[in-house]
Amino acid sequence: MSKKLTSRAEDYSKWYNELVVKADLAENSAVRGCMVIKPYGYAIWEKMQAELDKMFKETGHQNAYFPLFVPKSLFEAEEKNAEGFAKECAVVTHYRLQNDPDNPGKLRVDPEAKLEEELVVRPTSEAIIWSTFKGWIQSYRDLPLLINQWANVVRWEMRTRLFLRTAEFLWQEGHTAHATKGEAIKEAELMNNVYATFSENFMAIPVIKGVKTESERFAGADETYCIEALMQDGKALQAGTSHFLGQNFAKAFDVKFTSKEGTKDYVWATSWGVSTRLMGALIMTHSDDEGLVLPPSLAPNQVVIVPIYKTDEQFEEVSKIANLIKSDLNAKGVSVKYDDRDTYRPGAKFAQHELQGVPLRIAIGPKDLENGTVEIARRDTKTKEVIAIDNLTSTVERLLEEIQNSLYKKALDFRDSHITEVENFDDFKDILKNKGGFISAHWDGTTETEDKIQEITKATIRCIPMDTKEEDGKCVFTGNPSKRRVLFAKAY
Repeated sequence: MSKKLTSRAEDYSKWYNELVVKADLAENSAVRGCMVIKPYGYAIWEKMQAELDKMFKETGHQNAYFPLFVPKSLFEAEEKNAEGFAKECAVVTHYRLQNDPDNPGKLRVDPEAKLEEELVVRPTSEAIIWSTFKGWIQSYRDLPLLINQWANVVRWEMRTRLFLRTAEFLWQEGHTAHATKGEAIKEAELMNNVYATFSENFMAIPVIKGVKTESERFAGADETYCIEALMQDGKALQAGTSHFLGQNFAKAFDVKFTSKEGTKDYVWATSWGVSTRLMGALIMTHSDDEGLVLPPSLAPNQVVIVPIYKTDEQFEEVSKIANLIKSDLNAKGVSVKYDDRDTYRPGAKFAQHELQGVPLRIAIGPKDLENGTVEIARRDTKTKEVIAIDNLTSTVERLLEEIQNSLYKKALDFRDSHITEVENFDDFKDILKNKGGFISAHWDGTTETEDKIQEITKATIRCIPMDTKEEDGKCVFTGNPSKRRVLFAKAY
């Protein structure tokens, strides 16, 4: 199969779909709407997971695991949450198959094996976790309870796209309980900040921290904090959310604690999560028409070494130096792949590693050995230079840091140049059609206006930015008084 991708300018959606498959990240599975994450894609996800897990533990959280199945009665306990996810739920009704007497060699559901209570395949875990927390929390001494789980969830999406929206996906979900409202709000804000730090420092993706409008909040939350990123096609992507749940789930599952003063009260709660959707954000923020562009902090292989040779003797000589280089770089914490496959020519290897976004490529052949040099190529800028082997380790460390910072700056410049303030609806529609990106505009605060703008333009309020200052203005749609700007955009 040809490795050449459809260009982003020609068809951004097709470019994305092709890139995910051709770069060996993921593919569609035999299950409708579900994906197989391939080893190279999973290696990137593992690096995300490891860094996030470290950040969660540094902020006092512990990992646990809860069941995939949620009894329907528990799922229904918190009404807003149940209603919010009801249309996306997969439900288990039977527990056994049997041979089908009418179709030899086929199986059917055993009608005698109907479950006494139907089980919802978790679309999110608040219900099963809060029914468990009831047995874990009795006193103020049990608080705060800071739990995270790495899991899969199922949301029966009708329209799916690899990583961005699939019927089953991987994620982490944090669930915490607190003695006071203030502590819970502080926790929700803290975890949103953790997500922002991870996105910017490790994914090299600038984000805007904000809160969702009432209609965009998580079902069952009193407040939803979020980070919003901007993709190269001018569409926004919600990269993470953190929810202040108030006492809604505590009341639904009767989770109370005895305070120091001996009084009983419901605990205050949060939940927060990011998913394999981050893979989609990573791809769409940095990649180009030649393939993936990965920030070094998340690249499975930060450096690839490709030998250039004609004879077995040359290969042995080159390999000896290449392996020494690899050992030196490994000792500095740099992940290196020595691509010594004899089934591919150097050009094919170059193309593959370019497609898969390896940040730095080192080529070394007999002439390089004579000169004591190697050729080093950057994936992000496609520039090449000849470097003395003696200076290679320090050069690689410097270039990896430069690439990480450069990718962030490029994405930040693009994002900032695509935040446009508008004062009237005609300009709003024009910017949305011809420029894209975030539109900063006044909104009158009503759900009716929010819904009408979405109906006309397909743009939604992505967030009310945390750093928004109050200013007198008029709603971009109704002309009614407004005290602050919000960010609109079309979104994934």
